[in-house]
Amino acid sequence: MGSLEEWGLAGRSFGTWITWFLIGGDLYTAYTVIAVPAALYGAGAMGFFALPYAVLAYPYMMMVLPRMWNVCHRHGYVTFADFVGGRYGNRWLTVAIALTGVLALMPYIALQLVGIRVVIAALGIGGEWPLWAAFVVLAAYTYSSGLRAPAVIAIVKDVMLYLMVIAALVILPLRLGGYARVFRLANEALATHLPAATIMLKPAQFLGYSTLAVGSSIALMLYPHTATAVLSAGSAKVVRRNAAMLPAYSFLLGLIALLGYVALASGINAKNPNEAVPLLFLSGFPEWFGGFCLAAIGVGALVPAAIMSIAASNLFTRNLYGAFARTKLTPKGESEMAKVVSLLVKFGALVFVLKLPATYAIEMQLLGGIWICQMSPSIVLGLFTRWFNPWALLVGWAVGMYTGTGMVWAMGMKGSVYPVHLFGGVYAMYAAVPALVLNLAVAAGLTLVLRGFGVGRGVDTTDAAAYVG
Repeated sequence: MGSLEEWGLAGRSFGTWITWFLIGGDLYTAYTVIAVPAALYGAGAMGFFALPYAVLAYPYMMMVLPRMWNVCHRHGYVTFADFVGGRYGNRWLTVAIALTGVLALMPYIALQLVGIRVVIAALGIGGEWPLWAAFVVLAAYTYSSGLRAPAVIAIVKDVMLYLMVIAALVILPLRLGGYARVFRLANEALATHLPAATIMLKPAQFLGYSTLAVGSSIALMLYPHTATAVLSAGSAKVVRRNAAMLPAYSFLLGLIALLGYVALASGINAKNPNEAVPLLFLSGFPEWFGGFCLAAIGVGALVPAAIMSIAASNLFTRNLYGAFARTKLTPKGESEMAKVVSLLVKFGALVFVLKLPATYAIEMQLLGGIWICQMSPSIVLGLFTRWFNPWALLVGWAVGMYTGTGMVWAMGMKGSVYPVHLFGGVYAMYAAVPALVLNLAVAAGLTLVLRGFGVGRGVDTTDAAAYVG
């Protein structure tokens, strides 16, 4: 592992199937298996926003990510922040993109450990030692092998998850009298919640639901761990094939979501909605298969946590430390630093989980998606046009970050759908969307102003031929 490209991207060598499992293992995490059904268990139909956002994400992936792969492969870029640095020639914009990625990843990694903790609690195992054991396993198998380690485990994880979900959604509804009865019982249970919910969206929820889907799809493909998985592919054709094949995971996600309704219909009484799925498996299956299901969730936490820690270390090494280091690191030096940083990132996430309430990680993750969306003008639009001034993009990013964070903060960090007051009306929207609109407006307006004053646009060092085809 003599270079960052080799350790952090596996030498860009993965074919179609390994990339498929890697991206799937990356995007569909243990917390997905727990949190998406938990959203339906607690809030009803609103939790289904995860399904349309996955549907929207893959055409977007087909349009954007093969071109990104071409550019990054041509210039040896390891992160999306590398691309921003080459495209705009502005160190501070590059640092802003890298810092956003690291900030958004930390609570995401912590949530994978929260998922393991939920599984451990469901098994009745006390103490902190199981989390420490998970940390040691995670640290050991990524330190030496880099991205190749989670790529192998991702195959095992996905097979286990498919077996778990299909078994649960065939056997348990049959025991309950079929899906019609599952939906009826779930609807009756949701009516007793405070606030009351249903299995159908209410008209007041339509805008919040649709903006959650759109905003989340924009963010999904910009997360640094997604970039790591995509840039490890062997060619742009591999990325395109995966964009065509990955909707199979959307089908799986829909099945996973239904576990929330099955838990309600089964009478699972969870004090914390995140405990609903583990309790459902333990009560609905024999001990051996219930243990298998919880093991699948545990393995499902280790794969994305490993990729996320690698992505964070790539960003730090290349775009944070690398932006200010007086002496440029050698390829081997970059690799060694990234290994150490990946350990520190995982340790920081572990301390976060052990010393702070789990709700902190959940609340920070709400902000993570909003923050990631604010990178899209620099990254996504940057792939198709060099019109924007980098200083304008930096100011737009700052405005979007401040606005999105302020909206969530105003709601007490309890949700991300904010009531926007506009033209005398109130519109409940996912905070990332109005923040991104403001971000784009500021970036476009300021670009025109800076152009009028003759302020330079920076130097684009990328090859124009890389954007063709």
